[in-house]
Amino acid sequence: MCGIIGFIDRTKSRMDGSSIKAALSLMNERGSGDGAGYAAYGIYPEYADYYALHVFFDNLGEPKRKVDELLEQWGEIVHQEEIPTTPQPGIKKVHIPWRYFFKPSEDLMAGRMDSENDVVTYVVMEVNANVKGATIFSSGKNMGVFKASGWPEDVANFYRIESYKGYIWLAHNRYPTNSPGWWGGAHPFNLLNWSVVHNGEITSYGTNQRYVEGYGYKCTLFTDTEVVAYLFDLLGRQHELSHEMIVKALAPPFWDDIDRMPAKEAELNKAVRLTYGSALMNGPFAIVVGTENGIVGFTDRIKLRPLVVGENGNRLYISSEEAAIRVLDPEVKNIYTPRAGEPIVGRFIE
Repeated sequence: MCGIIGFIDRTKSRMDGSSIKAALSLMNERGSGDGAGYAAYGIYPEYADYYALHVFFDNLGEPKRKVDELLEQWGEIVHQEEIPTTPQPGIKKVHIPWRYFFKPSEDLMAGRMDSENDVVTYVVMEVNANVKGATIFSSGKNMGVFKASGWPEDVANFYRIESYKGYIWLAHNRYPTNSPGWWGGAHPFNLLNWSVVHNGEITSYGTNQRYVEGYGYKCTLFTDTEVVAYLFDLLGRQHELSHEMIVKALAPPFWDDIDRMPAKEAELNKAVRLTYGSALMNGPFAIVVGTENGIVGFTDRIKLRPLVVGENGNRLYISSEEAAIRVLDPEVKNIYTPRAGEPIVGRFIE
């Protein structure tokens, strides 16, 4: 039921959030008012070299003190502030959205945590698992997630989404089924510069969860989509797979299809399935992922959820519905539906 949409300008020309708000609101019949959210890349050019940590605090007492102490233990807080919001009749402000701009300390990087990304990943997992009253829901560079329980237009107005300009936008209108409708459970889900919007259900969630937790990730946000962000980080950042290869691992061809492939192609697909069997995702889903160098869209292997692609010059759009794409770009030139499991990848022009 959920409505998803993603956009990239391959030249990094930025667009404000008013159009993505209108496009997502067009798909209100796909939501229930229990969650909506936006992710935008390129919105913090003045802090582009720092990690922008967006946090939900239940209060600014003990939870914030613990987060401050953890960040100061692992690096430097360059700037922090409450994320500007405007009260909306349709949103009950149950959390305080806060943001830090954070720089990990190079002196503390040794052994398993040998990069800034490792430190930030550790901080996110530690806070979300062990600091009651605090949830880090966005942790990338020069990007941010903005989400809450509410309808798309209310969430957009709450965060003043039109005041941000980005060259990648993701947006999601949630219809929760087997997980709670709360602020942290709204989409997008994020880790570092990976952000995920998802329509459907990951029925292999238990297997996928055990797989990523074997690598130190902690699933704490009560919805299956969280594991998709961690799978992309594991396969993309740690294992250095291309976007296309990540999709091949998560939504691989059926064995019967592999058996009919030419020998070299069959050998590759067999190797991927055997290596990443526990990462394979089952169930009906359509997914769009934002990354530091583009966006990726794909569906399950028999396409039980819709996905539509549009292109116009340097711009690529991926959505649940063609009508939403046409709100973003009335002059869109090329509209098509990808095959089941086919990766749609938009990268920046070098």
